[in-house]
Amino acid sequence: MKIYDSTYWKEHCFALTAEAVVDKAVDIKSLGGTYGGARKPSKFVCLLLKLLQLQPDKDIITEFIKNEDYKYVRVLGAFYMRLVGRPIEVYNYLEPLYNDYRKLRMQNQDGGYALSHVDEVIDQMLTQEYLFDIALPRLPHRLTLERLNQLEPWISAMADDFDEAAIKAEEDAAKKQADALLAEVSKERRHTDRLRLKDHSDTRDRRRRSHSRERDRAHDDGRERDKHREREKDRRSGRDHEKKRRRSTSRERPGRDGVKSRKADQSDPAIILANEERAKLGLRPLK
Repeated sequence: MKIYDSTYWKEHCFALTAEAVVDKAVDIKSLGGTYGGARKPSKFVCLLLKLLQLQPDKDIITEFIKNEDYKYVRVLGAFYMRLVGRPIEVYNYLEPLYNDYRKLRMQNQDGGYALSHVDEVIDQMLTQEYLFDIALPRLPHRLTLERLNQLEPWISAMADDFDEAAIKAEEDAAKKQADALLAEVSKERRHTDRLRLKDHSDTRDRRRRSHSRERDRAHDDGRERDKHREREKDRRSGRDHEKKRRRSTSRERPGRDGVKSRKADQSDPAIILANEERAKLGLRPLK
């Protein structure tokens, strides 16, 4: 309804024929749906609606699509084919346009413009569900049609630019590089494993040597303790023997002295007389 009320529709699209639509499409300077706060329709949408009203022959639409001089005419014909064409026709007529890389002006909803390309718009027609504020008819996936033998497998336009021999050489070089990298990684890993085993062996040897030194030290300490105990035992035995000897000597000494004194007292009359005289005088006796 907004298209019918627009000024461009009333002035330029009302009485157009299929042939005259081409002249109007040549004057298009941008693509878009509706824009602005009032959602005004763009010229592109107005001409698209006119084509839907006229329903031109397929030959006329194919001429739109094959037009290489005016890119907006080509896009208009391609979008019309996307709306009304069968899936096989859509793929057959639109996929060749992937090779068109010319720039396009896209009008945003706020009225501004953005840069795009013909191949990008064609890809949006084949992959998206909405474009230019219009819901697109459902399109089967290309692989499904290939499996049904309704489409030939897709061949890129750049397929001829690649030499199979060059591709194979690149693959071989990449494989050799990958093998060399794997060999280097494997060598580094083996070196690391050897270092780890050597460190483990050295650690184990150090532990063994440390345990051996600890055992020898403990054995030496035990021997020193045994020697110390033997010396202490010998000292105790010597002290005990000395004590016994001293006790035995102290018991025997008074008896001998008494016997000797008695013998001396009994055998020396002069001493006896002297002691008697000393006793009378109050002196100590002679020994």
